[in-house]
Amino acid sequence: METLLLNKTDVGSLIDLDDVYKAVENGYRSFAKGHVVQPDFMTIVKPGTHTGFDFKGGMDLEGGYITIKSSSGGYPDNPKLGLPTGINTVFLYEADTSALKCIMDGTWITGCRTAAAGAISVEYLAKKDAHKIALIGAGNQARRQLRAISRVRKFTDVYVWGYSDEEIQNYISDMSKELDATFHACQTAEEAVRNAEVVVTATIGRRGPVVKREWLNPGTHIVAMGADMPDKQELYTDIFKDAKAVTDSTALCAKNGETHHAIEEGVITADGIHAEIGQIILGEKPGRENDTEITLFDTVGMAIQDNVMAVSIYNNAVKKGLGVKYDFLK
Repeated sequence: METLLLNKTDVGSLIDLDDVYKAVENGYRSFAKGHVVQPDFMTIVKPGTHTGFDFKGGMDLEGGYITIKSSSGGYPDNPKLGLPTGINTVFLYEADTSALKCIMDGTWITGCRTAAAGAISVEYLAKKDAHKIALIGAGNQARRQLRAISRVRKFTDVYVWGYSDEEIQNYISDMSKELDATFHACQTAEEAVRNAEVVVTATIGRRGPVVKREWLNPGTHIVAMGADMPDKQELYTDIFKDAKAVTDSTALCAKNGETHHAIEEGVITADGIHAEIGQIILGEKPGRENDTEITLFDTVGMAIQDNVMAVSIYNNAVKKGLGVKYDFLK
């Protein structure tokens, strides 16, 4: 049995943002149809720290593959050893045989499938003529979000707020080379949000909530990306009182995401969630219904996103003859 090994460079060379978007959208469809077996993810953390791993695993009955992705984080001394502060690895198994078909670096997968999720939510939930976007957080995921979302909406103005002036200026310097828009460095998160029709929260999520309800314009769509663990939060929970809330998985978001905090504080119940994004994609539930409602997409990330993207990358690698083959059973 041969297993294909793909390093970060291999995977990066196989990334096509349009393919990623289609793969993740199809994954959401499969999940909404009940064709995905996806248990809760498992977290292993060193007591008293944020250092550790989470493991997301799932099976796509339509695609015929099982994936397990390990994601580590919180290792600040790793750069001294020539390692990143977090490492992602994806294992791809054939569902019918259990054969390990591929092991690949998951750095690009984690970042790009998360960005695709944000773009999908904008396509189905943001106003069609939205042209002003705010990025709350100015790190790598905020860069990926803007790249992906700009493929489904044309933005004329980009408002950027981060935790330091240097972070904001670096973001604007980088992204203004990629996007033909006017960039605005914002002194406060409030300034950014009040000027926007689409708000993307992409901070580390551990400094407490940032975005307040009273800052939001009628018709705003919120892409909530940073709160993917129970101790992370970017939105004040009263936003859920007025917003049409949509999740990737309500079961997961009720335990880990922004939805978790809103339920915990008694602002809503799980029944108060309008839909999962796959239901909207399938047409089972409506998306945006007018230009004044506030919509909110809460995502903590799902194994099916990793699964469909990993399958696409594996198939492309086989076609192009990339990677190294290894036989674990010899």
